[in-house]
Amino acid sequence: MNNKKIVIAGGTGFIGQALAAFFGRNNEIVILGRHLSGKKLLTAVDGYRIQYLRWDGLRVEKSWAQAIDGCDMVINLAGKSVNCRYTPKNKQAIFDSRTDSTRALGLAIRDAVTPPKVWINAASATIYRHAEDHPQDEYTGEFEDDFSVQVCKKWEETFEQQRAPFTRKIALRIAITLGNGGVFTPYLRLLKFGLSGRQGNGRQMYSWVHIDDLCRAIKWIYERNRLEGVYNVCSPHPLSNKEFMRTLRKASGHRIGLPAFTWMLKLGAWLIGTETELILKSRWVLPTKLQDAGFIFRYTEAEDAIRSVLEKIPRRKYHLF
Repeated sequence: MNNKKIVIAGGTGFIGQALAAFFGRNNEIVILGRHLSGKKLLTAVDGYRIQYLRWDGLRVEKSWAQAIDGCDMVINLAGKSVNCRYTPKNKQAIFDSRTDSTRALGLAIRDAVTPPKVWINAASATIYRHAEDHPQDEYTGEFEDDFSVQVCKKWEETFEQQRAPFTRKIALRIAITLGNGGVFTPYLRLLKFGLSGRQGNGRQMYSWVHIDDLCRAIKWIYERNRLEGVYNVCSPHPLSNKEFMRTLRKASGHRIGLPAFTWMLKLGAWLIGTETELILKSRWVLPTKLQDAGFIFRYTEAEDAIRSVLEKIPRRKYHLF
């Protein structure tokens, strides 16, 4: 995939920057972001063909809408982080940041003289219910009605409502993504201070995907014109939280990790301003449609994925000595 123009909305975070690095040496990348200062972002100095444009995620403005006109692919990752307390204000911001940005992109695509060939909108594997009994997939998955599921449903509904007859639309229900950044950063601290035991009862399932496989899946989907609709992006081999934490210790060279009981997690979440759902919900998800279409994951086992990530991180980040 070379000499394409790719617009990444909300591309200043962990996944967006990974995609910019993955595509950026052979393609033109335009990043749309609210916060473009105070972060270490990839630039042309690093050898990437990359440009940053400020947007508010609300209104269609000529400054960024022009970048979409004639581009090959739009990837939308925009949305307030769910790593916060679910206060009424934060809940509304979590909803609005996802639906407003999706509508704004939809309007820009609709009004483009030359609309993009592909629009990939982020979604979340959290859309499925808490599942400890059997896995969920795109064909038979079941939903509940808690806050995070409501967000995911509304996000996908908003995406589906956008009229883009000349653009192929794909929603990716992305699992917890393992890479040098994002959710993996707090795991490094747990390892370093001996707190990498099971979390809660440890039975909650943990669906994950390596960042390289997420990037590869997006490229692979772009290159196959028949693919559209909803796809889960997660390893075909999820594991329980207890198994994941054990694998994390093994791959990092730690023998012992103290467990975190549910009451400890609730107290800790309150102290740092987040929610225990992010840890305790059982996400048992399979990438059935993606595999049926022929995609082959490079990282199917958690230990291989974790070792790959740790190779890029200094040992002092997850060991005291």
